Amino acid sequence: MLQIIKLAWRDLNRNRRRSFFSALALGMGLSLLLLMAAVIEYEIRSSMDTSIRLQTGHLQIRAASYNENRSSLAWEDLVEGPAAIAVQVAGLPPVSVATPRLFASGIVASGDTSAAARITGVDPVSAANDPYQSGILSGQWLGADDRDGIVIGQPMADKLGLKAGDKPNVLVNTANGDVDSQAFVIRGIYSTRTPGFDNGTIFMSLAKAQAITRAGDHASAIFVLLKDRDQTGAVVAALQTRQFTVLTWDRMNALLSDTEELANSYMILLYLIILAITATVIVNTLVMAVFERTREIGILSALGMRSGRIMAMFFAESAMLALGGIALGLIIGGAMVAYFGSVGYYIGDYGMTGLLFGERIYAVLTLKDAINLSIAALLVTLVASVYPASLAARLEPVEALRGGRQA
Repeated sequence: MLQIIKLAWRDLNRNRRRSFFSALALGMGLSLLLLMAAVIEYEIRSSMDTSIRLQTGHLQIRAASYNENRSSLAWEDLVEGPAAIAVQVAGLPPVSVATPRLFASGIVASGDTSAAARITGVDPVSAANDPYQSGILSGQWLGADDRDGIVIGQPMADKLGLKAGDKPNVLVNTANGDVDSQAFVIRGIYSTRTPGFDNGTIFMSLAKAQAITRAGDHASAIFVLLKDRDQTGAVVAALQTRQFTVLTWDRMNALLSDTEELANSYMILLYLIILAITATVIVNTLVMAVFERTREIGILSALGMRSGRIMAMFFAESAMLALGGIALGLIIGGAMVAYFGSVGYYIGDYGMTGLLFGERIYAVLTLKDAINLSIAALLVTLVASVYPASLAARLEPVEALRGGRQA
């Protein structure tokens, strides 16, 4: 085996430039795959964390008949006495924060322009509002007893030409099916750097939302954040009741989970295609080596080297090229991932509904992805080298010594 490795290394050194660029081609393909895997890993992970933090929480307690798609405001579809329930839930050890929220559909109008909005009534002093409060760009967050103020996202403010202190009209659907309107003061403009959320979500105090929607002492849901996501099952078991439905973060983000599975399926196919294309460069290198070394192969066969050892020699060359390409790919891909991981790339609003993506693309490479893609690159290259290796092994000594070959 050592002799075969030495012969393979000697043969690759005969044309170092060609060997280097063959390995580089595989390395570039692998580096591209590493970057793609890192971007998808970050986007899926980030989108899930963002959705939990901004929109769904780890848990939501709702009335069994509540219809989220219609933002139902009928009293029988809402949670009665939500403040007391939130206090009880917050007393559970795994719970970080529990707070009532009321959701309603509405329109924000300013002059001749308007925009649809999801009105969210919140307890202004709850820690669950930290992502919005920390993202205030101008103005301030809602006060504890604010009955006339709202906070809107930067994309909506830009679209309607609004700024902190302006007084747009807000039209809101009510529990009895009517529409109520009122002029509100924009207390602040926020940005969570998630355009899909900021573009359509405005906040007002829970008390004001209950009043304008005529929901009384009711809320759409109890928004719950946990100290540890792994404790979800235990908290759900403790909150089981016939009166309410407890929704978990994975159930509320089922679309994102399905998207992740679909993306992973397509990416596996794409990985194989890219690796196959780059592996053909190594195959071409080995085929050229077969033609260039026909006489040498004939001599080795005449001296008694069996076809299996000849094939092993070409497999060794292929493995060396693949390992060199993998090393280059890890270096180049690692540098690309490091750049995107720290700087990112601005993409703005995806324009996708149901999924929350940030305005910049970042990358995070896991050890699992790096190992799996490196192994896949090695295996695809070895499989692709079967043809040139068998081509060399089938050469007849006499024909090879004459400079010919037998297909």
